[in-house]
Amino acid sequence: MTVPVVSAELLSLSLTGNAGKIDIIHDITLDVLPGETLALVGPSGSGKSSLLMLMGGLEQASSGRINALGHDLSTMSEDQLARFRRKHMGIVFQSFHLIPNMTALENVATPLELAGDKQAFQRAHDELEIVGLSHRMGHYPSELSGGEQQRVALARALVTRPTILLADEPTGNLDGATGAAIVDLLFNLSAKHGATLILVTHAADLAKRCDRTIHLRDGRLEAQPNETPT
Repeated sequence: MTVPVVSAELLSLSLTGNAGKIDIIHDITLDVLPGETLALVGPSGSGKSSLLMLMGGLEQASSGRINALGHDLSTMSEDQLARFRRKHMGIVFQSFHLIPNMTALENVATPLELAGDKQAFQRAHDELEIVGLSHRMGHYPSELSGGEQQRVALARALVTRPTILLADEPTGNLDGATGAAIVDLLFNLSAKHGATLILVTHAADLAKRCDRTIHLRDGRLEAQPNETPT
C-alpha cells in the first residue's frame, strides 16, 4: 500500500476578525501520493490557497490533522515547522517573495545557507543556470522582470531538492507566454527531482496537466461528475 506524502483528516480552519468568526476550510479529508501532481481549483474565496498553506504548515488548523511525510504538523512549534519546510518542502508564491536586498544568487543560496550547506553558492549557481538565469545571478529582484523573478523563486524552491513542492498561483502575475514557460519549468523540474507537486490555480489548462484535480467551493471539497469527495 502506498503511503501518502500528505494526508489531511477532517481539516478545518476558522479565523476571527472584526466581523466575527469566519469558517474558511470545512472538514476536508484527502491524501496526496508520492510523485503525484495535484491541482487545487475553485472560485476566489473557495479556500484553495488556505488549504495549501495548511499543507505547508504555514497556517495552523483549527481542528483536524495534517500529516506530511509521517509528521503531524499540528504538534510542531514554529521553529520545528520552519526546519521541516526547509528540509522537505519548496514553496512558490504568486508574488515571488524574494528578498529585495539580495541578488538572485543570494536569494537561491539562502535556504542552503540556513541549513549549513558549505556548497550553498555553488549549488545556487547551478540551479540558476538550470532555470536559464546564468546571466542574471548578480541582479537584484527590482532589476528582474516578473518572469525572471519567478524563475529565481522556482530555483530557490527546488535547490534543496524538496520532497513536496507547493505552488500558489505561480503564473498569476505573469503574461501568457511567460507563464507558459514557467509552467513547463515547474513540471519538468519537479518531475526530474521526483517531487510531489501541489498547486493552486485558476487556469483550467494548467490544472489539466496535473494527475488529479481537487475542486473546492466555500471551503469544502466539491463533488464532480462520477466523483465522490474523500
